[in-house]
Amino acid sequence: MDIFDLVFGGATRMRSRAERRGRPVIHELPVSLEDLYNGATRKLSLQKNVICPKCNGCGTREGAVSRCPKCRGTGMEVHVQQLGPGMIHQIQTVCSSCQGHGEWIRPRDCCRGCNGRKVARERKILNVHIDKGMRDSQKISFHGEGDQVPGLEPGDVVIVLDRKEHPTFQRQANDLIVKLEIDLVDALCGCRQTIRTLDNRTLLVTSRQGEVIKPGDVKCIPNEGMPIYRHPFEKGTLLVHFQVKFPEPGWLPSERLQQLRSVFPLPEEHMCTEDMEEVKLVEFDPNAAHSHQYRGEAYHEDDLDDDPRQHVQCQTS
Repeated sequence: MDIFDLVFGGATRMRSRAERRGRPVIHELPVSLEDLYNGATRKLSLQKNVICPKCNGCGTREGAVSRCPKCRGTGMEVHVQQLGPGMIHQIQTVCSSCQGHGEWIRPRDCCRGCNGRKVARERKILNVHIDKGMRDSQKISFHGEGDQVPGLEPGDVVIVLDRKEHPTFQRQANDLIVKLEIDLVDALCGCRQTIRTLDNRTLLVTSRQGEVIKPGDVKCIPNEGMPIYRHPFEKGTLLVHFQVKFPEPGWLPSERLQQLRSVFPLPEEHMCTEDMEEVKLVEFDPNAAHSHQYRGEAYHEDDLDDDPRQHVQCQTS
């Protein structure tokens, strides 16, 4: 055997082996983030085709199968069309009588169990084991659990994990992200907050006294993220995105504002001089601003309509 036979002959055998297998059956399985964190086992019920046990996949009683008279057992029909003088066109299609099987069975000889289809429907329950740390769209295969077809090796059943959105946590690779809202006093003086984990533990999150947390700051807790797939005792990082809740207007009496101001470092004071104009801040209303812009556009259009130059005519001699 030479090198070409080893290469091309092996490829041909692999292709023919693949062609003798049935098609895979794909199912989506919704899972929660808790399932991917803790691991779970789900039962999946499906209907599949199996070789008929009464006729062993023949579709009829023994000896009742004959060659299809229409296609002569080839399973294909050839149609000839005349295109012109001396010109013909041949079209090959699947035999309409035997549906490409090349066999013909009289209706009275069909198997009563499968009605001549050679396969029967069967309910199958699969136990799907979800390992810790698995990801969204990850596939779990069950070898040979697909539909059975006479003359073919059964295909696989492929389960595709479909992760549902979580109300608290977001996953980013092996890390988890959580948003934590704290009050202004906690942001300035240090915070003590709790986080409920995906395995029902409670974490007491604390910051150093006097540490200032600004809105949008990100802190991390090592080894509290997602378990790493096939290394369940190792975990990623829990990222905490802080949001600072400010008090409502008027929460502090005016006589105590100066007392609060004295606690903070003195800001740079700006004196109003003759070349300055002092203005007051007011609440912004987007609807009012849009209405003002619309009136301004209408005003400019009216100015264009009243342009006196539009009525001037040039005198020609």
